[in-house]
Formats: sequence, C-alpha cells, structure tokens
Amino acid sequence: MSAGALLLVLVGETVPASLDEPLSTAINEVIEQGDFSLKPGKQAYLRQVAGVKSPRVLVAACRGGRAKGIKTAAAAALGSLKSLGVKHLAVQIAGVDAEIAAPIAAQAEALASAAAEAVYVYRSTKPSAPAAPPLAKLTLLVADKTAAKAAAEGLARGAAIAEGVTLARELGNRPGNHCTPTMLAAEARKLGKAEGLKVEVFDRKEIEALGMGSLLAVAQGSDEPPRFIVMHYHGAAKSQAPLVLVGKGITFDSGGISLKPGGEMDEMKFDMGGAASVIGTLCAVARLKPAVNLIGVIVAAENMPSGSALKPGDVITSLSGQTIEVLNTDAEGRLVLCDALPWDERSKPAAVVATATLTGACVVAMGAVRSGLSSADDALAADLLAAGDAALDTCWRMPVDDEYDEGLKSNFADMANIAGRAGGAITAAMFLKRFTKKLRWAHLDIAGTAWKGGTAKGATGRPVGLLTHWVLSQAA
Repeated sequence: MSAGALLLVLVGETVPASLDEPLSTAINEVIEQGDFSLKPGKQAYLRQVAGVKSPRVLVAACRGGRAKGIKTAAAAALGSLKSLGVKHLAVQIAGVDAEIAAPIAAQAEALASAAAEAVYVYRSTKPSAPAAPPLAKLTLLVADKTAAKAAAEGLARGAAIAEGVTLARELGNRPGNHCTPTMLAAEARKLGKAEGLKVEVFDRKEIEALGMGSLLAVAQGSDEPPRFIVMHYHGAAKSQAPLVLVGKGITFDSGGISLKPGGEMDEMKFDMGGAASVIGTLCAVARLKPAVNLIGVIVAAENMPSGSALKPGDVITSLSGQTIEVLNTDAEGRLVLCDALPWDERSKPAAVVATATLTGACVVAMGAVRSGLSSADDALAADLLAAGDAALDTCWRMPVDDEYDEGLKSNFADMANIAGRAGGAITAAMFLKRFTKKLRWAHLDIAGTAWKGGTAKGATGRPVGLLTHWVLSQAA
C-alpha cells in the first residue's frame, strides 16, 4: 500500500485483535466516544493515526462479511469520498464472521463493482457534469499469497463486469434522439472492432428478406429504421453449441397508437435496457475470455404513432409463420422478441436467454429489487438464479403453467399479443414461449431493475452481472 493511499477499513461484527494495534485502538476509541458503531451504514473518518502508513483512514461497518454487505458499505464509503480526490484506495476487511463471510474472490468482485458505480458520471449529453472521481487504483489487503491470488481473480472479474455494466448504463442513459437503432448497431460494431467480435447488422430490406414481419410491424410507425444486430464471441471449438443472449432494443417506446400517459414518458428511452445489457455482457465476456461460444442478438426499433403505425386489431405474421392479433401496440417488446427467438434456432444453441424491459406488471410484482425469471427448464432456471446470487444481481422465478396461456387466444389470429390484466408478466412470458418450441429457453423481465427513477434517475446496467456470471458458469 502506497503512503498516499486512503485506507478503507470495512469492519464486520467485531474489531478483531488481528487488526494492526494502532488501528484497532483508534477504532475502539471512536466507538467508545460514540462517534462510530458497528451498525451497518456507520462511518468514521480518521486522520494521521499514529503507526498507520496511510494518512487518511475511513472506517465503515459491513454486516457479517457477505458480499452484498461489503458492496453496500463500500459504495456508501466511496460516495462520501468523492470530493476528496482519492486516486488509490486500499481496502482491508476485518472482524467478519468466517461462517457466513463471502470468499475472498467474491469480496474483491463486490469491491470492484462498488468502485465502478461510484466513479461513473454521465457526460455524453451533459458537458457541464462534474468530472469523474480520479480513483485509478483499488487494492484489497489480504493475509497471504493464496488469498492474494483469489483477490486478484475477483478484482479482475469485477473490473471486467463493471466495464460491461458501465457500457450498458452509458447506452441506456443516452436520449432517444441519440441512441437510435442505427446508433446501437454502430456501438455494437465499435465494440466488435475493439474486442475482435464478429458483428452482423441487418437493415430494413434485409430484415424483410428474413421474414421478420413482427419486428417490421413495430417499426413501421417511426422514421427511424429498425436494425437486427448479431454479435459473435468465439472462445471454444466451433463444434461447441453456443449460448445465445437476446435483447429487446426499443430505443424509445411511446406506446404507438396505444399511447402511453405523458407522465414519465421520458423514461421510455430506457426501453432498450435488454439490448444494452447484451452489449455490456459481450463486453465483459470478451475481456474475461471464457471457453464458450456466445451470440448476442439485438432487435432494435422505435415504437411511435403515425399514419403508418401498427393499429390495435391489426394481424401480423411473425418469422415463425404464426399470426398475431395486436390488441395493444404498447405490448411491442414481445413482438420484436418473437421474431428473434425462432431465428436463434439456426445456430442450434445450448440455451437462449432473452432479456427485456417487458412488462409494467413485473414492476408491480417484483419492484426494483429482483428481475423476473421465466423458464420451463428447471436446470437453466437454477443456473440463472445462482448466477444472479453470485453477481448480486438477483432474479425470482415465475410460473409458466400451461393454464396461463389461455388468455392469449384470438378469434382472428393464432394468438393475441396480450391477455387480461391478471398475471401480466407471466402471460407475456407465455406469449414468448410459443416461439421457443425448439429451444432451451429462459426470459428475464428487467422492467423494474434496468433503471431508477426520481432524483437518482438513470440506467443501472442490470442484468449484465447476472448474465456474465451465467456465461462463466457454462464454460467448459
């Protein structure tokens, strides 16, 4: 640890005797004085502690030592340090319960994630925004070489995932007149060039040639042309079946003819959160280089009202040949995804995970804590749940009983694009399920987790962490 580094000490249940004596004495003194406690969220700032190399020490409580508690405490501490111009942060974790504490690698990953979130500043269309904090180095102080190796692995994984999360946040935060389907395609190509990924972009004529009538129907009301984007990462033998991620990329969703209410409609620029998370995950995976083959598929369009827009009652034909009666043009996410899912069959994937800001009903059910997970495959669902837990990017599994499918019946087409109000997040997944008969498939509804509203408004970059951990878990 350099002499100029700020030392962040995350303290769990106790101030342990193993902590350097000058430091443990100083911490116990501020506890006795009532200026600090081991209650989560509490902090104490110490300067010039005799016998401690770092001139500045911040002590923060982190319950138990679980990765989530470490990330929460570190994030709060980093928030309070933004104005100090810290360039090198050294972190020591002490007094955690060995029975419940996260492994060193998970602790390190949580710290890297917290640091990336703390230094991110959106400036693309706001040049007056403050400069990003200058934090350039993060060190986790550990006891021995074995722990040091684990810490290095965790920090590297956390940094790679953080880059993907930051990219997804940046794309999500850009306004709809900047982040168009064409621009998303350009960003995918930019990443592909930087990381050696093969990227294919299909324009309107090529989408027509593919037979994606449902995607084209959503896009027909907008002057912005749609794009179908395919990104390839090759980390394993060609004979190994790829994993596929599908992202909904509605770069602005007015609702179309079924127009949304005006309040908070500006947040519908975040309706491409699924696409952003796919691009962000490809970014993280390209840096981590796991032994897998991965395909990222993005269906990008704008959903706008106009004289040429899709209308309630219209019947459209999807790539699969199935016809859809559009009862609500604001249920457009499933209409673009249902063309991508059958297209994925050509790569004979090991599994397909679709990610979309799909339903307001999922927000009602899950809030902003967990994404909604739907899958008829128990093993795939279990893998995604475990990946979410490992990434601190959690999801919750919803049912896909056949009875939920009844509401999608139509008198005029093979199906309707909505059912009744009850179980809206589930029936949306059931709609997608009709296009996955040859696929091992899951869906993540991130409508409640892809962005925050209010004074903290902005994209979160979720579920890049979950998706990246899932891809890593599937590596040979």
